[in-house]
Parts: sequence; structure tokens; C-alpha cells
Amino acid sequence: MNAPTPALVARPERLRLVGQRRQILAVMHQRLMFGMLVYAGIVAIIALRLIYLAAFGDHAGRKNGLVNLTPERGDIVDREGQALARTIDAWTIGLQPGKVIGNKLDVAEKLAVLMPEKDTATYLAMLRSGRNFYYLRRRAPPRLVAAINTLGEPGLALEREPDRLYPQTSLAAHVVGFTDIDGKGNAGIERAFDEQLRDPARRGQPIVLSISSRIQQALEHELGEAMTHFSAIGAAGVVMDIHTGEVLAMTSLPQLNPNAAGQGTPEARFNRATLGVYELGSTFKPFTVAMAMDSGVVRSMGQMYPCPDALHAYGHSITDTHPFGRPCSVAEIMKESSNIGTAQIAAQLGKTRQEAFLRKMGFLDKVNIELKERGRTLTPGSRWGPFETMTVGFGHAIAVTPLHLATGYATLFNGGIYRPATLLKVDRNHPVGQGHRVFTEDTSYKMRALLRLVVTEGTGKKADAPGYRIGGKTGTAEKIVGGRYTSAAVVTSFAGVFPMDEPRYVIVVMLDEPKATAETYGFHTAGWNVAPVVSKTVSRIAPMLGVRPDKRREPNLAEVLPYVHEKAE
Repeated sequence: MNAPTPALVARPERLRLVGQRRQILAVMHQRLMFGMLVYAGIVAIIALRLIYLAAFGDHAGRKNGLVNLTPERGDIVDREGQALARTIDAWTIGLQPGKVIGNKLDVAEKLAVLMPEKDTATYLAMLRSGRNFYYLRRRAPPRLVAAINTLGEPGLALEREPDRLYPQTSLAAHVVGFTDIDGKGNAGIERAFDEQLRDPARRGQPIVLSISSRIQQALEHELGEAMTHFSAIGAAGVVMDIHTGEVLAMTSLPQLNPNAAGQGTPEARFNRATLGVYELGSTFKPFTVAMAMDSGVVRSMGQMYPCPDALHAYGHSITDTHPFGRPCSVAEIMKESSNIGTAQIAAQLGKTRQEAFLRKMGFLDKVNIELKERGRTLTPGSRWGPFETMTVGFGHAIAVTPLHLATGYATLFNGGIYRPATLLKVDRNHPVGQGHRVFTEDTSYKMRALLRLVVTEGTGKKADAPGYRIGGKTGTAEKIVGGRYTSAAVVTSFAGVFPMDEPRYVIVVMLDEPKATAETYGFHTAGWNVAPVVSKTVSRIAPMLGVRPDKRREPNLAEVLPYVHEKAE
């Protein structure tokens, strides 16, 4: 009988070896997992640290807190595509006192030499302050950046960040506006269109303004010269297309540099053209005559009114600078800028009709323009009675902005249609604003000869520019000082249109508190100080606007000359 076959059994030594191997693999697996977890933790710590530094770091160009990246903004250009505002990469110089390794006194002395806006003691105090970060200079020039970099000091940090640049500096500054340190629009178009300019989807589409840099420069130069010459405290000017409402130039003085807006005075930041309201005096008289013509009160330029040396009404006296002392016609009232004659026309018109016309012209509301800086019109309000109706008729007891006045003259001479002013170029993307009728075409036409007469024969002679047929009206309004009107402080203005035989453009200029000079024979009225500004400005800008000088063309002055005596006595 055969013996059974024995079972195969592993040797004890081999079994022990297999167990050890499995134990070693388990330990290695655990160590590998531990190592991977440590590695992942280190990576996570580094990533978190980078995120923290990005959000809360105090490196150059950042505030000690959240990141202060100035957002990029879309460009602002004039009607010819000339850049008025754009975003650039600029250098920022920062100081991190805790990272300074050199002698702090030496560093302070070097900084005082390179950036003398602060002295050595100030820089030394900053270095010893214990603060994490200081801005030393934003929008630093390359030469200064190179000099700072040469110092080799780790505590002086350099970084590039987006910054807003206004390449034309002060040109049209109150129109363009400026941004704050965080890149948010603070005034002008920058403020009015802040969301659009910050929108990444629209950043490649510049905002195209109606402003022409060439016309703007001419207006600013001539008005600035007059402001300096007559020692005025301020000035404003507007040039407008009367058919589209496009503002081709608008300035407010004193000048403002938007690249350093924070350094400007409150007077420089104030927009006198759209925010400041003034009694603009006799420039209102054409509106009163036109209202009366449309209402049937005035039927002829030869209609006569008593014009004594003084008119006594409702316990007050109204006087004229050039008194007639005799009956005078409507044509003469306008030519010699008679308060007495205009007051009587306004009285016949009455408060109800006067207020209705002013409302249709937008004079009782904030001026209609894209800017946020818009002044509130001042009127007699509840005190608007018969006497106030007379004074409003010649431009007192009502205060409006210079842009109101420009829009009013555009309405009066474009055929009688009110259209809102605009600072955006009129094209297929921005059509002409919806208008409504205020004056009849017949009244609009008849007023041409009347205001051309003021320039050829009356108080606006110095506004004439040979060949360009300017028509318009001077205005000198006393300011209220201590609760009373005073002749020592006045606002002088001129509102005009050219060429008056075929009106196309309005020009309004204003000086705030101009002083008399020897050459003005002690006078500080509009005919002496702002009328010449109009003449010089129109002579410069008319060729740019395609208006050719032609001394043979004129409005039909035969409609008014028969009603003017050779000499007003």
C-alpha cells in the first residue's frame, strides 16, 4: 500500500520574510502619504501667503489694507479725436520704514534732495514712525524713479500702476473733470460717465466730446487775458452750435489742472459756466422784446415808449446809463440798452407770460447738460410781482448760469426751437436732442437786425469782428454785497451770435468783478471789458468753423434803422 503524499508547507523563515516585507511597504506607504500631505500643506501655505500679500500687502503703490489698484478707464477725446483723458502706466514710489536697512538719517537726507517737497526732518520722522507704508510720490517721472532705484534701499519700493493722465493739462478741465486717488470720477465728464468709463466691456470705446480743442484753446486764451488785464476774480465762456446744441468750447476760470486737482483752490475747482448762477443783466433784454413780439405786445421796431430820466414804479426808481429824456422806439431801447424802456415792455407782457416763456427756455430749471455740476436758478419766487416782472425783464432779480444764457440765445436765433445743450459729439450714435418751439420763426428772424444794430451802432461796438457779422448784447449787472446792490462790484457779460445774417454759432463770455483801467476811462462795464474778448475770439475761431469773412453781407438793417434817431438825446 502506497504511503500518502505530504502537503507542501512554506518554511517558517519564508513566512517571516513575507510579513516583514508587508510591514515595510505599509510603513513606506504611510510615510509617502505623510510626505504628500506635508508637501500639499506647504504649497497651500505658500498659496495662502501669496493671496494674503496680494490682498493685504504693504508694497509700493498699495495702501496698508486692501489692494489699491487704480482701475483702468476708457479714453475721453475731443470731436477731432484728440485725447483729453487716458489711462497710462505710471511709477509709484513708496516708503516701508520697517524694511529700511541703511542709516535712516542718510536716507532722509537723500530723499529730501530728490523730493524736496518735504524736508529731512519730515522724512526722518516717517522713517522712525513704525508705520508700514507711506506714499512718497505717485506718477513719478522716470528720472526720479531711476535716482531712487540707484539708492539700493529695500525700504524704498517702486511699482507700476494704472494712472489717469490729462495730456492737455488745464484745457477744458471743467468739462473733462478729474478722478480721485482711487480712480473714481470726481467731476466733469469723468464723474458723469464714471460707470461707462470703468466698464471693461466698453473700455475700448472712447467718449467723444463735442468740444474742439482748437476752439477751446482760443476761448481760454482770450478770456484769460481779459481776466488778468481787468483783475477779475473769475470768468466763464461758452461757444455753441445753435442748431445742434453742441458745446464747442466751455471754460471756467481760474484754471484747474486735473493732473493735480487736489492741489487746486476751491475757486479753481468751481465750474462757473454750469454751476455758478449770476444776474446777467441786459443780455436778458432781447428775450423780453422777443416775448413781447410773440405775444403781440410789440408790433413794430418803431413802437414808442416814454423814456424819462427815471421811471418811478411801485415805490422804486429805474434809471438808465444812457438816459433818453424823450420817447424812444423799441429799436433805440435795445441799441442804448434802456432799462426804463425794457421795464415797460416787461410790464405789458406781465408775469404770467414772462414766467411761461422762461420755463419753456429752461431758465427756471437746472441747465440741461450731461454734467452733474449744475447750478439752481434763482428767481423772485413768491415775491414775483409787478415790479419784479419789470426787473427780470432787464436781467435783474433772476440768476442763471452762462450756459443757460448761451442756450437761450441759441433758441432765439435758430428759428425759435429750444434744444438742450450737449457735451457729446452729435453723430449717428448721439443724435440732435429733441426740441420744442419757444419763439416763432418770424420773431427769430426779426431779432437778427435788432442785435446786429447793438454791435454796429450801440453798446456792443467793441465786439465787432470785421466780416463776421456779430450780433449780440452787452450786460452789466451789479452784485449784491451786504444785502444791497453795489456798483463797485459787477458781473459783465456779452451774449452774441455769428454770422448774424445766417446764424450758426453762439458765444457767451462773462467776467466776475472786473476792475476799471485807465484805458477804459474809469468804466468797468461790459462794452469795455468783455465785448473786446468776443471780437478777438470770433476772429480766431470763425475760420476754424468754416465761416468766411464777408463785409458785403449783413442782416436787413433797413428793418430797424428808420426807427433810430441819429443821436439819442
